[in-house]
Amino acid sequence: MSRSLPLVTTADRRHRLGRRHRLAPSARAATVPGAADAVVALHATDAATVFLSTRARLVDCTPTAIEQALYEDVSLVRLLSMRNTLFAVSREFAPYVDSSTARAIALKERRTLLKHLAEDGQGLDAEWLARVEAAALAALDVNGASTGSQLSAAVPGLRRKITVGRGKKYEAETGVTTRVIRLLAADGRIRRDRPRGSWTSSQYRWVHTEPWAPVPAAEARAELARRWLHAYGPATEADLKWWTGWPLTDVRKALAATGTEEVRLEGGSTALVAVGDGAPEAPTEPWAALLPALDPSGMGWADRGFQLDPAHRAALFDYAGNIGPTVWWNGEIVGGWAQRAGGEVVWKLLSDRGRDAELAITTEARRLTQWVGDARVTPRFRTPLERELVA
Repeated sequence: MSRSLPLVTTADRRHRLGRRHRLAPSARAATVPGAADAVVALHATDAATVFLSTRARLVDCTPTAIEQALYEDVSLVRLLSMRNTLFAVSREFAPYVDSSTARAIALKERRTLLKHLAEDGQGLDAEWLARVEAAALAALDVNGASTGSQLSAAVPGLRRKITVGRGKKYEAETGVTTRVIRLLAADGRIRRDRPRGSWTSSQYRWVHTEPWAPVPAAEARAELARRWLHAYGPATEADLKWWTGWPLTDVRKALAATGTEEVRLEGGSTALVAVGDGAPEAPTEPWAALLPALDPSGMGWADRGFQLDPAHRAALFDYAGNIGPTVWWNGEIVGGWAQRAGGEVVWKLLSDRGRDAELAITTEARRLTQWVGDARVTPRFRTPLERELVA
């Protein structure tokens, strides 16, 4: 049966990645939101990842242009969403991400905090939490963009401490400031504004904003699945389940709503593409890229065998499965890179792809060194090869 299905080769998948992820020079995006939309969402746990992932996909940009999209135009926004992880998405797509994923996370976060408040025994409850949240929003209206510390100074309720896990091995006293800010952000009532320091800093200021317009959850999940399948297909139910963090039932309903068809992969397995999207992919021009830790092109699938030699995984991933800075050649991960204390970007190949690849990667490393300038990039989740290169 599977022999009659269209065949999508490993080469096809790599060509698709170069073109659809906007990494081949001829496929680069013209705008910051366009770069994010190309991969559905940019990982934003590390502040630098948003900037470096965007840079790799744009015709031309500067850190200032990306800052403008994040903080002035607000055409790119950060949301706690897929896999309970921070992502940056285009403003146009944000309501779909919010309704498909972020709403459920926000509700769970609120239930968890209310449970901890009740267990603490100080009489702090939902009404108390609502008053503190309202006071925090009022402080932002009066004082403007504020850090967590500044909000805590302005709102006495945020200075309360609670004990989590009382009587257990993991018992710990913690402040509520971070927890309340996380709730307000998850609900879309505040957003991250310019950080203290450079574009690599995660010490954000916060501003009061309005929640996203609701979209029916099933419709939102179908739209997210449609975009993801275009960017990452061929892929499997397991890939989408891993990427979104949704229950398998929601994954299957979303894929059914968007429409899929099966294709064969090299090695005999099958995967899904959007209806009519199983044709061979024309090659792009040769391309090299230095992508940051957690870049979507390395984090889009549960199974990354088509782009990465399994023997190299241990060098490029941390213990929790987070990918570090990677070197790419024509849709394949061939090595890793790091920035040394003096600012130089250095790299190491794990797979030899010839002289042309080496020259192109050398050029990209020089360009990245110049682009980063005086900023220093240290991944939050450090990998063996990245540590080796900066040692």
